[in-house]
Formats: sequence, structure tokens, C-alpha cells
Amino acid sequence: MNLEPIGVIHSGFKEKFGIPRQPGLAGSMQATIELLPEYASEEIVRGLEGCSHIWLIFIFSACVGKGWHPTVRPPRLGGNRRVGVLATRSPFRPNPIGLSAVKLDDIRCIKGKVQLMVSGADLLDQTPILDIKPYLPYSDALPDAHFTLADSYRGLEIPVVFSEQATAQCAQITQATSLPIAEQITEVLRCDPRPAYQRSAEREYGIRLHDYNIRWSIAEDEAIYVHAVDSVDASLL
Repeated sequence: MNLEPIGVIHSGFKEKFGIPRQPGLAGSMQATIELLPEYASEEIVRGLEGCSHIWLIFIFSACVGKGWHPTVRPPRLGGNRRVGVLATRSPFRPNPIGLSAVKLDDIRCIKGKVQLMVSGADLLDQTPILDIKPYLPYSDALPDAHFTLADSYRGLEIPVVFSEQATAQCAQITQATSLPIAEQITEVLRCDPRPAYQRSAEREYGIRLHDYNIRWSIAEDEAIYVHAVDSVDASLL
């Protein structure tokens, strides 16, 4: 069985560190799925405009060839407890296939290209898309479902404080690109991307978001401080 991608996603997540661990946690993050030329026809997406959400089936391309283990240490469990890989959504799997439900914002068929504009995707930029399916509320939403290892999600409910420098940089970026960069940074950082074994208030982290390097820290779990939003390409600022 040979599976070939039908498209690729263009997202603001340029590296694995900082990507929310589940879809929908950073709803302001928008992305574009571009179908490959052999699939880029209006017929292939006919009727999909009636969907508010879609399923993306994709390849964890950054993990291909890196192997897998029967058990993993999920960050959700503090990284200290081993569970079976099939009881997690770890990207290091026998077959590195992912599944995410995202919001479908628009479909664009222009000059032989087919693009799907989505929001809330938790996919690395350039991730290959294997398939797209409609989200069916009457069967896909299961109100009685439960999972004891992850029965709920709670992000960091602490203030996100931007320095004067970061505030000015965000305003400049939004004016130049229309990106709601401050809102996106806030959503991503409240997902707490820190590794479970790194909780030092002294440590400063960096996240690549779009074409910007976000420098930030968390002080005693009381506030998230955004120190700077530096352009990777100086010509962007």
C-alpha cells in the first residue's frame, strides 16, 4: 500500500517546539492547505463549502525515519509516566500518521490552484496532507466519550505581559502584515510549550512563529513575559 500526499499545509509553525499539542487550542492561527497540481480541481472540493470543520489526515514528516517505541512519556502526564504509544497522540508511531479536526474558513479556486483556508491547525509548516474528510457533528461529536488519561484541557490561566519592545514590534508586524501576532503569541504560550522537565523561572525560551523569533519566559507560574518579537529576516521589520 503506497500512500501519496494530496496537498501540503502552509502554517505559521516553522519548528516543532511551540506547536500546541492538540488542534483548536490556538484558534487565531490560520493556515492554508494547498492541493497538489494533480488534485487541484474545483470538482474535488465540490460540496465541502458546507462544512464548518474538516478532518486532516497527515504525515508527521519531521518524525519519519526516527523510529518508535512501544511506550512513550506524554507531556500531558508530566513526562514521567510511560504509557503505550497507542494510548497517546505521540508523532513517533509505527506509522507516523496524524489526525486533526480544524475549522474550515474558506475555499479558494483560483488560476488552477485549490486552497483551503483553515484555523486551529496544529501542523508544522510544509506537513504533507494525505486526505481531507468532512467533520460530521451527528457522529463525530460524542458527548459521552471519555479518556481517563486526558479527560479535560486547561491552559495556563495567567497574564501574558508584553515588554515595551515586544508591544511595539507586534504593532509594527500587524500593521505591515495584518497578522494578529500578539493574539497568536498569547494563545500559543498559554498552551505552555515548555518541556515537562524544564520549569525554571530563570530560563528564557525562543519560539519560531511565522518569520519571527519570540523570546519569552514564565515567572513562578504567575505570568508569561514576552521579551521580544524579532524578525528572522531583518527586511520584514
